[in-house]
Amino acid sequence: MEKKQSRLKRALKLRSRIKKLNTTRLSIHKTSQHIYAQVISGDGTTTLASASTTQSEIRSALKNTGNIEAATQVGKFIAQKAIAAGITEVAFDRSGFKYHGRVKALADAAREAGLKF
Repeated sequence: MEKKQSRLKRALKLRSRIKKLNTTRLSIHKTSQHIYAQVISGDGTTTLASASTTQSEIRSALKNTGNIEAATQVGKFIAQKAIAAGITEVAFDRSGFKYHGRVKALADAAREAGLKF
């Protein structure tokens, strides 16, 4: 469990810095088969928008849900939902995961769709 504990420690440090800013955050979580994204309010109590590869409208358009293509689709979808909710600027909370692969693909797709972070 050393790997998971290290990731959670990195996530805690990042979240404490974001909490001091009191801004909305785009939080992600990934597993080997799926990727999840949420836009969470500045106080951390409410989820303003969410998207994941488990949702039928995203899953039906994909052949595989655990790859970069799926992360790109989730990034576009979460950006559309956030902009529809009136949110254009967020802090990116990668939950301690390294910024490469699926995490980077989701972030790039959300930026291209109009979110600023």
